[in-house]
Amino acid sequence: MFKQMQGLVRLQGLAGRSFCSSAARHGNKVPHKQKLFQEDNGMPVHLKGGTSDALLYRTTMVLTVLGAGYVVYELVKAAFPQKKV
Repeated sequence: MFKQMQGLVRLQGLAGRSFCSSAARHGNKVPHKQKLFQEDNGMPVHLKGGTSDALLYRTTMVLTVLGAGYVVYELVKAAFPQKKV
């Protein structure tokens, strides 16, 4: 019984150590990001993050236009049903 408790305590210690490590910290990136997003360079804020933001923006716009076009197509198809022969 005592050996089982020791094993459980040892297991709890190992589990706690893997989640509470301060060695994985690589510095605070928030001030750099604040400076990047607050500088006045004429770019819209949704594109200041770089290439990944531009790609995400364009993908969103393409999907939005295609989705709106599909909705209009379905509405026109529903408004003018085909006649049964």
